[in-house]
Amino acid sequence: MPDTFHEVNGVALTSRQLEAFARRRQIPFLSIHPGPVNETVADGPVVIRELQRGPACIQLDANLPYDILMGRYANRVVEQIQTFGADLIHITGPGDMGALGLYAAWRLRLPLVISWHTSLHEYAGRRLERIASFLGRRLSRLLGRWVERCSLAVLRWFYRKARVVLAPNDELVAFLRRLTGRPVFLMRRGVEADQFSPLHRSRTSGPFRIGYVGRLTPEKNVRFLAQLSHALVARGHRDFEFFVVGQGTDDQWLRENVVNATLPGVLHGRPLAEAYAGMDLFVFPSSTDTFGNVILEALASGVPAVVTSGGGPKFLVQHGVTGYIAADDDQFIDHVCGLMQNRDLHARMGEAARTYAVSMSWDSVFENVFAAYSYCVDQTAQSARGLPAAPVTA
Repeated sequence: MPDTFHEVNGVALTSRQLEAFARRRQIPFLSIHPGPVNETVADGPVVIRELQRGPACIQLDANLPYDILMGRYANRVVEQIQTFGADLIHITGPGDMGALGLYAAWRLRLPLVISWHTSLHEYAGRRLERIASFLGRRLSRLLGRWVERCSLAVLRWFYRKARVVLAPNDELVAFLRRLTGRPVFLMRRGVEADQFSPLHRSRTSGPFRIGYVGRLTPEKNVRFLAQLSHALVARGHRDFEFFVVGQGTDDQWLRENVVNATLPGVLHGRPLAEAYAGMDLFVFPSSTDTFGNVILEALASGVPAVVTSGGGPKFLVQHGVTGYIAADDDQFIDHVCGLMQNRDLHARMGEAARTYAVSMSWDSVFENVFAAYSYCVDQTAQSARGLPAAPVTA
């Protein structure tokens, strides 16, 4: 029961791919998620139930509304899950659908799996720091850290309701085991290597194109792109351009402050694939992301990436092979300059990036997820019989 499904973000993408995996493998699967209309559709072994959000929505983000009256569907959802004969419920976080799924699991006494997709506590802290910046750097940072701690306490309470937790990288697996005391399984992400491919590149000349794809918001640290562009100019680089795909609160600021920048907004489908393939280098300055699907999509397009050493993106880049992992801003700028100057190294990294990304299939991701489901169901049954829990081997 994901909080987002049709939108453009990592949770929605992963949820759509999980549903597609169940359909390919002919696994009985009930997918309950937000949609434009209230309807139930049976598609082979997959039953899709879409719930329409109403006017009582709070816009938490550009594409993440929270319907405070989502509970009006509670009885119908519980009845449908019961009729389907579900063995467990999987939710993706503490949104409106997550709250509904939490209630349904409690009502039906079904084991609950919760996947961690976004470090919401860090996002809350970064955004408050930006809002409170008029108070000065020290005070705004203190407020941001306080909100981050409070938010993490709420998340701990929520995720401890799960019997099993899923996390997108090894660092978060260890963190969530400590935070929740629950078994935590790895749930990476895959990439559609046919959709994102160097074959979509049509540019054969022109300035060195540095690309970014994602939300244009404070927690993504996108204002660093302006610092990067001015640093390149200061070091004597002129033949470059930035291609920044996405939308968010920092959109206009970036248009006014990034040198040689094009911001086409949000792209989908073939235009997005062509945008990736047309880049020469992908940069991702965020240190709060738990994974970074956009990095895999860039690598699959034959584009090396420079990322920070914070969060999940560092697990996607092989340092010195498919791109670079920067320890700080200066190192980030150095790596970008290095690849602009060394075209042979740049070409080798692009080829290695494509080879690596092709190996990251969605099927392998969800085989591990279904192993976590099996563990969850087995441990629930053992617990009901009074047997001790088996150790997690994933």
